[in-house]
Amino acid sequence: MKHLILLMLCLPLALGATAQDVYASRNVSLSFFSKAPMEDIDAKTTQCVSAINIKTGAVYFKVAVNTFQFKKSLMQEHFNENYLETHKFPNAEFKGKLLDLPDLTKPGTYTVTVEGTLDMHGVKKTYREKGTLTVAVGSIAVSSTFKVRVADHNIKIPRLVVKNIAEVVDVTVSGKYAPAK
Repeated sequence: MKHLILLMLCLPLALGATAQDVYASRNVSLSFFSKAPMEDIDAKTTQCVSAINIKTGAVYFKVAVNTFQFKKSLMQEHFNENYLETHKFPNAEFKGKLLDLPDLTKPGTYTVTVEGTLDMHGVKKTYREKGTLTVAVGSIAVSSTFKVRVADHNIKIPRLVVKNIAEVVDVTVSGKYAPAK
């Protein structure tokens, strides 16, 4: 709930828009997959908050990193304590903008490019990635898959387990947005 309040307080300033220009979601799905020789690792959360300004193209995502759920509890513990250090870096946040903004007031499916900064594990890095927006009356659906190099965010993998974790992780985002109230 505190993430939603923060999002709603920041969005009018950050996005400079009226409510009907902003679409928001409190349950965007984020997942990641690490393919490695010893063991595949995947995790998912549906607790990401996000907003899109359909007039300016501004986009925002924020997730509490410790909400990712793993198939094995030991993996989840190591992820939170050793790799992402969620006690020091509790959230991951992306702020960006849709490039070549289509007219999102018209229903349709649009391939878009978003560029922005991912702040994760205390390291900010710029990304430019493709995604799909599907606009319907009263809603927007978002989907994208992109790659994150763990070293780019200063996430250290001990030599002992280096074969268990891939250097590059596939991240998938999907969500359904409604006009912010």
